[in-house]
Amino acid sequence: MARGASEPAARLLISVVGARPNFMKVAPIVRALRDCGHIAHQVVHTGQHYDPSMSADFFRDLDLPRPLCNLEVGSGSHAQQTALVMQRLEPVLRETRPAMVLVYGDVNSTLAAALVAAKLGIPVAHVEAGLRSRDRAMPEEINRVLTDRLADSLLAPSRDAVENLLREGTEPERIYFVGNVMIDTLVSGLESARARNLPQRYGVEPEGYGVVTLHRPGNVDDPARLTQLCRALIELGRDLPLLFPVHPRTRARLPDAAWTGHGARVRALDPLSYLDMLGLIASAALVITDSGGLQEETTYLGTPCLTIRPTTERPITCTEGTNRLVAPTPRAILDAARSARRTGRRPASIEGWDGRAAQRIAAVLTASGARGSPRDLVTACPAPRGEALLPTERP
Repeated sequence: MARGASEPAARLLISVVGARPNFMKVAPIVRALRDCGHIAHQVVHTGQHYDPSMSADFFRDLDLPRPLCNLEVGSGSHAQQTALVMQRLEPVLRETRPAMVLVYGDVNSTLAAALVAAKLGIPVAHVEAGLRSRDRAMPEEINRVLTDRLADSLLAPSRDAVENLLREGTEPERIYFVGNVMIDTLVSGLESARARNLPQRYGVEPEGYGVVTLHRPGNVDDPARLTQLCRALIELGRDLPLLFPVHPRTRARLPDAAWTGHGARVRALDPLSYLDMLGLIASAALVITDSGGLQEETTYLGTPCLTIRPTTERPITCTEGTNRLVAPTPRAILDAARSARRTGRRPASIEGWDGRAAQRIAAVLTASGARGSPRDLVTACPAPRGEALLPTERP
């Protein structure tokens, strides 16, 4: 038996998700596990993102099943969100007694669910393990490090993530190099996203506009920094029309930056559904963001991307992709934008970013015995430990 003292339910896996990026990661795993007749898989929604455009629309776009329950934790400080998820998830796991809990990414729901499961003796699998920005000022970095310490099975999206885990002293038998599940969702949705003709809907020419997203506290909570970023967008908008889907957090702070809207050149939009956002970035000339997922998506698509952050937990998007880190000043952003546009589109081919990561994850999760011990999962690995389930050739 795994770490717990009580017998878990036979082959029930529970995925705990709570924020927009999690939904894109769980969707292909839901599909991959549907074909496993001896596996029951349920999704628990913590409600960390609760706005319809940040939650319900994603469930619809990604064809996600109705969650087993919604914990409805809502917004709050990091401590409040983490504590509420723990309080409300514990009785769900006690009642369902799953064989394993899957957690995704690096949000507060991720760490909270890993803590609850670990203390109940339920094995934990971390999808997107091993990413590191090495910036402890980012709450997400704390969540990543602690979740990886708690998890039994570490499902890494890239070679550098595996190296990070090994460098930290993680036992190799806990690590599985499965590839990037976010790209699975992109690949499956790209045709539908393009068919929506988003550039035409917003009156811009394909590859003749930019897309902006900003939501990190370091960028939007400081009025002086947000003012600088807004000035950069206004100036860049003179050369390139910009579409700016505004995160609720950012919208609440724009008045402090003296933002009044700037017409057709920099258009503030409501948050977009996943397919609408994918349709926009697939045809954009440039993306300006502080999001983690967009760094990956633009790299796969070849869309030039400027990330307004000093570090990234996805350095492979800079070394092998189209992403570059940029300081939050108008001059740095304008110079980088002009350089990126001169370089143009350059799709990247990164190992394991091939649309099949969820199938490899499903193979790991279903390889154990009836009780789901992660120690048994090692038997599923045809490659050296730390490189599980990826073919030897590059995709």
